Amino acid sequence: MSDSPIELSIVIPCLNEAGTLASCVRKARGFLANNQVRGEVIVVDNGSEDGSDAIAEAEGARVIYVDERGYGAALAGGIAAAEGRYVIMGDADESYDFTALEPFLDKLREGYDLIMGNRFKGGIKPGAMPFLNRYLGNPVLSALGRLFFHIPVGDFHCGLRGFSRAAIQKLELRTTGMEYASEMIVSAAMHELRITEVPVTLWPDGRGRKSHLAPWRDGWRHLRFLLIYSPRWLYMYPGLAMIVFGMLIAALLLPGPMMIADGVGLDVHTLLVASAAIIVGVQSITFGFIARSYASRNGIIPTNARYEKVLDGVTLERMLLPAGVLLAFGAVCILWAAHRWSAVNFGALDYRDVMRILIVAVTCVVAGLQLGFSAFLVGVMQIKRK
Repeated sequence: MSDSPIELSIVIPCLNEAGTLASCVRKARGFLANNQVRGEVIVVDNGSEDGSDAIAEAEGARVIYVDERGYGAALAGGIAAAEGRYVIMGDADESYDFTALEPFLDKLREGYDLIMGNRFKGGIKPGAMPFLNRYLGNPVLSALGRLFFHIPVGDFHCGLRGFSRAAIQKLELRTTGMEYASEMIVSAAMHELRITEVPVTLWPDGRGRKSHLAPWRDGWRHLRFLLIYSPRWLYMYPGLAMIVFGMLIAALLLPGPMMIADGVGLDVHTLLVASAAIIVGVQSITFGFIARSYASRNGIIPTNARYEKVLDGVTLERMLLPAGVLLAFGAVCILWAAHRWSAVNFGALDYRDVMRILIVAVTCVVAGLQLGFSAFLVGVMQIKRK
């Protein structure tokens, strides 16, 4: 055993955890000894001022210091310093039992790249998780993660997880805050790593003080990350829905008003709303193409052969063609409306008939301008650099 390479590094991020750190390190080292695992315990000090680093060293952990504040920054530093083939990370507040890591190590030895703990399957002890986190925050964000990225994980934010150090380092994770937890899962899924989960028990925080977590702020950071990394759900699908809705309403109302009940009807006012939906939808879809192209070209999102083929086909010239058609059709509609106006010596018009044509004209002109400007932005992004 003494001559074998290190198999497992247990990484514990730490910020003023003097009250619970010793117990966590003892349990982690006990797990290694009891299971005859060649390993190490690393405590990542992220700016502690309560002597946590000295406590960790006294308990036999290796202490490294990361000056940049943030959960993600601390974990990235710990993973970079780890020497084990596998890494299991966990919080220093005694909310996870470091003596019960066998399921993680077993799955790692089976060849999985990322093993997530699932607190909802393993059990949440009374007082261990705030009500909003348990019944709103975690379930909603985890559901969105599964929907956006098709990841078979029921608890996106469990702080106890194991992974292949080499596989995770290849992802080149970028975030430094709490959203690091989401980035790890999303990037692993995008790079088609093998992911699974095991039940874990969540125990009440043993520190007896306020947690470092800020539920609303951290929840927003996780949600923002999920949306930014999924241009389809942030831009494409909402844009398509708005265009379909707008065109359906326009098709019903362009011939004239439509009565839906006694005394209740839809007219040009609703047509105007449909026009706005179409315009916003066009802008949303163009934003989606631009965002996906930028993220792919800069390594934020891994390349995908299907999407790359589509993106390569979205050139400046091909976007300018529909933009020109829309502008030309809009101009024709405006000229027709001007002709109707001149026919009455530029006097009063029946606004409902002329407004229908003008709404169509303005919709086409604005959508055409949006496509045209977006086309040139795409052209700028596609300029090749040395």
